[in-house]
Formats: sequence, C-alpha cells, structure tokens
Amino acid sequence: MLKLENLQVTFEKGTVGEKKALRGLNLHMKEGDFVTIVGSNGAGKSTLFNAIGGRCRLDEGAIYLDGVNLTGLPEHTRARDIGVLKQDPLKGTAPTLTIEENLALAYGRKSKGGIFATNRRDLEYYRELLSSLDLGLEDRMKTPVGKLSGGQRQAVTLLMCTISSPKLLLLDEHTAALDPHNARKIIGITEKIVKEKNITTLMITHDLDMALSVGNRTIMMDEGRVILDISGEERDNMTIEALLESYRVKSSKRLIDDRMLLS
Repeated sequence: MLKLENLQVTFEKGTVGEKKALRGLNLHMKEGDFVTIVGSNGAGKSTLFNAIGGRCRLDEGAIYLDGVNLTGLPEHTRARDIGVLKQDPLKGTAPTLTIEENLALAYGRKSKGGIFATNRRDLEYYRELLSSLDLGLEDRMKTPVGKLSGGQRQAVTLLMCTISSPKLLLLDEHTAALDPHNARKIIGITEKIVKEKNITTLMITHDLDMALSVGNRTIMMDEGRVILDISGEERDNMTIEALLESYRVKSSKRLIDDRMLLS
C-alpha cells in the first residue's frame, strides 16, 4: 500500500552544515496498517513525513502510495490522498470560520471540487460525524472554531483530515500539546476513525506507552534509518524498558538517559 524505497534527504548539501536527514530509509506498509514511530530528536521522523507529503525533495529514492509513484508530484496533488495532522491545535483549521464551514471546506476539497458543501445531506453528515466524537459539537456547528478548546479543535481537525477517507493519514505528535485527559480522548477518537475507515496510518509519538499500545506496529528511527520494526507477538510482549534497551543497543548515539528518546 505504502512503499518507501531508499529515501535519502540531505539538508544544506555541499556546505559545512550538511546533514543527512534520511539515509536510505525503507518501509513497506499494508493497507490498514497503523504504525507508531519513535526516535530521539534529529532521528528523521518529521523529515520522513515531509518527504511523504511532498514538502521536501528527495536526493534519491521513491514513494509509492497504492501503486502510484508520488515522488515527483507536488504537495497539493498528494494532499488529495494524504491527510496530515500536526501537534498544534491552532493549525489545520480556519479560526474565524464555523465548525460547519471548516468541515465543508475539507469535504469540498476532494469530494466536491468546490469551496463549500452545505446542502442538507452534507449538513446531516457533518452532524453525524461530530456526534460520533461525543463532545457535544454537533450542537455547535455555527460556532467559530477559534472559540473551541484545544482538544475540541484538534478533534475537528482530525475530522477534517479524514472526512474524505484519505488513503494515508500522517499524525505528527497530534496529542503532544493537549493535557493527558484530552490526549487520551483524541487518541480514542483517532483509533475509532482509522478503524472504521480502514485508513493506513503513521503516527509520530514520544509517549512510549502509546507507541506500544496504539496501532498494530511500531518502528524506531535513528539517524535517518529504521533501526527497529516490531509487530504481532513481539510487539505485544515488548515493555517500555525493553524498548529503551533496544535503543541503547541499536542507536548510533549513546543514550545518556531515557529522556533522549522521549524528547
């Protein structure tokens, strides 16, 4: 479904500040896979997402989504099939527009080909989606998104990213800016939507417990490579302590303390 073959990205190439952000990274995912990604700062996690989404150019390698080579396609073309949710609840929505208008904007981008989709059938669909969040937002469809709490706003953004059933969903620490209660709520909503729509998903997280309990597969990155890839029984039996030990053994860096993998 998603095939990443020999991805290589270098920043400031040819200068004293040259940095290889991705070093021949390979990753294959089946349809419906939900992969969590862990790794210390500088491991290449965000660069990986930017490469998939078309926000940075590859030096070498190829990206295939559902059999289509995306490598040379612009970001806006890839966005039709790829949903992206970042950690900042203030991003991803138009604060002065209502919940209804934000959902219509996202829905119309792919399904309608226009700006707003506001017929009765669409409004009923938006209400149904909002009701499934169990946040009471179905009764606040005329409320500007800027007046919502961080958790509510992130939930709306999640709906916007998945309303047209993208083939791939990229979650870039999308609960990091939320308090623990709202983070758990958003993760629960995420799992529900992804399962119901069978969306292939990649999620970056620094929460190691979440990395091992959400989805069906976990990969660990270091220096632009995948150094650990676990699923099934191996993942089910993996503890946080064992995951940290794997990082100590496999990483190119010396793990000074556990916070390196959590930062």
